[in-house]
Amino acid sequence: MNQRTQVWGHIVSILVVLTWGVTFINTKVLLGHGLSPIEIFVVRFIIAYLCIWTISDRRLWCDNWRDEGKMILLGLTGGSLYFATENEALRWTMANNVSFIVCTAPLFTILLALILFRDVRATGRLLVGSLLAMTGMAAIIYNGQFVLHLNPRGDLLALAAALCWAFYSIIIRSISKRYSAVFITRKVFAYGLITVLPFFLWRPWQFPLTGFLEFPVWGNLLFLSLIASFACFILWSWAVKQIGALSTNNYIYLNPIATCIASAIILGEPVTPIALIGLVLILAGVYLSQTTN
Repeated sequence: MNQRTQVWGHIVSILVVLTWGVTFINTKVLLGHGLSPIEIFVVRFIIAYLCIWTISDRRLWCDNWRDEGKMILLGLTGGSLYFATENEALRWTMANNVSFIVCTAPLFTILLALILFRDVRATGRLLVGSLLAMTGMAAIIYNGQFVLHLNPRGDLLALAAALCWAFYSIIIRSISKRYSAVFITRKVFAYGLITVLPFFLWRPWQFPLTGFLEFPVWGNLLFLSLIASFACFILWSWAVKQIGALSTNNYIYLNPIATCIASAIILGEPVTPIALIGLVLILAGVYLSQTTN
């Protein structure tokens, strides 16, 4: 693998994570317009699946049933379970809280990798960089407000989402070398939609079809579907193949930066000097984590 490809792997990871940081705001807007967390996920993934079908080959199955089982797990951990818990968390707690807690996913990924893979070693730079980035996240997402507005239900759901993404990253690490990014992404979308169906037994579809005619609804859904799902999932799978699951996941620490900026622009929340200090700490932590080899 040449150095230029690796550099692009890092650049793509950063762009994807910054895009995903904005999605907390998009989802919050859609929840405010009456869509349920599962309804948002279903519409988002249906549109994304239709788009990826146009550029994917017509191959339906993996090389063996073991790999097919891993694709089902990817659909669960990176699709239905992840977005069900994350979107539901946004109903109960602030977008910044969810962004911070979900960004603990790299630490869970490292822990799982240390347990499951012999070739993964935890270095001092990696641990210090992770702690430094987490300190920066705490500053930037609370934006200088030392009184934490926590909701146990929402925060536990966000933690569940972080765990889902950690498992997703570990599973995709074991399969990304054998299948293309487009094929993996298409399978994730498909199995995500299939495995989310039982959720409707708990809460049937309620959002009226006429509601999709409102610009805040269809505009945010198109962004979530075409950019945050269709494009970003493909790019993320490609980046994992180029630089590895641990390196790509470390960039998730940048997620709150986009969330904080989007909150300031869309919701009018101020950015304080402490938040700027947090930004510096996050960038320093990510750099330290990425220079572990």
